Order: sequence, then structure tokens, then C-alpha cells
Amino acid sequence: MHFLTGYLKQRRNMFFMFFLFCLVFVCALLMYRLPLEAALYPVVVCVFLGLVFLGFDMRKVWYRYRRLQELQGLPGELQSDFPKTESLEDYGYQQIIRQLCEGLKQLEEQMNTRYSDMIDYYTIWAHQIKTPIASMRLNLQNQDSEFSRRTLEDLFRIEQYVEMVLCYLRLDSDSTDYVIREYDLDDIVKQTVKKFSVQFIRKKIKLCYQPLHTKVVTDEKWLQFVLEQVISNALKYTESGKITIELEGSGTEDGSLQNGGNIEGLTGAFEKRGRTVLCIRDTGIGIAPEDLPRIFEKGYTGYNGRSDKRASGIGLYLCRRICRSMRHTITANSSLESGTVIRIGFGQGRDYSQILGK
Repeated sequence: MHFLTGYLKQRRNMFFMFFLFCLVFVCALLMYRLPLEAALYPVVVCVFLGLVFLGFDMRKVWYRYRRLQELQGLPGELQSDFPKTESLEDYGYQQIIRQLCEGLKQLEEQMNTRYSDMIDYYTIWAHQIKTPIASMRLNLQNQDSEFSRRTLEDLFRIEQYVEMVLCYLRLDSDSTDYVIREYDLDDIVKQTVKKFSVQFIRKKIKLCYQPLHTKVVTDEKWLQFVLEQVISNALKYTESGKITIELEGSGTEDGSLQNGGNIEGLTGAFEKRGRTVLCIRDTGIGIAPEDLPRIFEKGYTGYNGRSDKRASGIGLYLCRRICRSMRHTITANSSLESGTVIRIGFGQGRDYSQILGK
């Protein structure tokens, strides 16, 4: 109906001219006092031929309309095979579209080149700055003083910020180095917690942790980054009390991988296993109810972040991006003055079919 209405509107001038010519034809014959039948007969013939022509024209326009509809559903770079032009006006429009597409393509190539150069620069910078950081750490570890301990904590935060830069750069890269396989969750958690041992001791925060005795399908390096961000936030906003790391809704007791450790075995083993959820609880200041739905948004700091001018609102945003990429889930529950719990859910085997190349 939309096509028919548009077609009739497009051809309205042609219909008006046709009926005007028919009227002039009839009037001219009647002026010579010919019978009415003699005047109407050629008009009927002309109307019949006009309908035949109209049918062919409508078919041609319908084909072009459907082809344009198909092109609209394609990405911009594939919209090149336009229908054959029927008028100089159509030809001019198609030339303009081609010029715009070519200009857009050149602009996109320039932007991609600049973006690639920027990524290369910051990647080199992030790797080069690790050398003086490592040197400073070695020098500070040879000293045993309050100043050196506090400086080591600041140095650790600098390392976290550098890793955050690298993570941010790699997220949208085509070469994101995910190594998805089965890992012992205890090993990953222990390695992460060990990095914060000095802060736990200095702030006198109790760590409640029991061996988890479970294995998950994930990427060790990226999961460590997520855990570091979560534990870092827990320590930052907890002045006293404890931080608890435990499982919620763990799977079967035997989490070993069967069938020789191949992808089929990995997928089958986790199809039978329940979803594993790692919980990190703290007894800190909590999150305001109005801030809770937005804490994973990019750049959102909330009330706590505005109080702490160093907050960037990037850490939890990166955690959510990473978890989504690895088919994990991350959620938060909190209330003011009662602490926060972050839950990281590890998917079952079928959730990793795309990452594993299945």
C-alpha cells in the first residue's frame, strides 16, 4: 500500500496530462459534429494502451524500489550496486551518493590511521613506564620504613592505573588476547589478594577467605584485572571491618575437566555444572540507592566518587566490559553504611562457544 500510494503520487502529473489530452481529443472530434461513439472509441483504445504502459512502468519502478529497500538493509560500505538510472536526475543523485561514500571512506581510513597511531603510542608508553616502576619497587623493597611502605602502596596504585590504560586500549582491539580455558579459581583469587596484603595489614581490614575448591572457564589475566578493581574499591571505601570472598551457588564438588581437556570436553563438563558465582563482600560505606543502577556506566562516579576526587568512574565500567566479553556477569548490591557485595557469575560451557571458536 505504501508503494502504490507513493507511485500514484509520483506519476500524478502524467495521469493529469493523459486525461487532459483525452479531453482535448474528444472535444476536437465533437466540434466536427462526429458521433459520440466515434469520439469515445479512440479514447478507450488510448486508455487501454495507457494501462498496459502503466503496468510495465509500475513493474519497473517496483523492481527499483525493492532493490533500494535491499540496499538500505546493507552496511554503508556495501551499498554500491544501485539500480539502473532512468533519468538525468537519478544519475546525478547516484553520483553525489558515490562521492559522499568515497569521502566517508577516506575519512574513516584517516581516523583509523590516527587511532592506530594513538594506540601504538600509548601502548609503548605503558610498557616503557613499567621499567622505572619496577626499578623504584626494587629500591623501596630494600628499605623498611613507614615512608617506603606508603610509597610502595602508591607505586602499586600507579601500576594499577597503567594496567587500566592497557586494558582500555585492548578492549576494542582486534587482537584482544583472550585465553579461555579452565582455571582453578583459588589460584587466581590468591594471586590477586596477595597484591593487596600490605593494604590489608596497614588498614587492619580482616580478610575472610576459605579455599573455594572450584574451577571456572575464564581468562586468568583479565579475571585478575576485574578482581583487582573490585578488591581495590572494597579497600578504598572500607575503613574498618572485613572483606569476605566466598562462593554463592557453586557447582558440583568435582570441577575437573573431562575428555582430555579439549573444547568438547570443556563444554560438556560445564553444561552439567551449575553456574558458579563468586561474591566479594565488604563492610564499607556502601553505595547510595540512586547511584547503584549506574555504577557500571563509563565515567560515572556517584556520591562516593565525588567525595574522592581521584575517582575516574572507569574501573567498574571496564569490569563490566571484560565480563561481558568473557560471557561472565557482574552485579552489585549495597546499602549505605552496611557495605557492598559484588557478584561475578561464571557461565556454563555453552556460553563460551563463540570465544572458543565453536
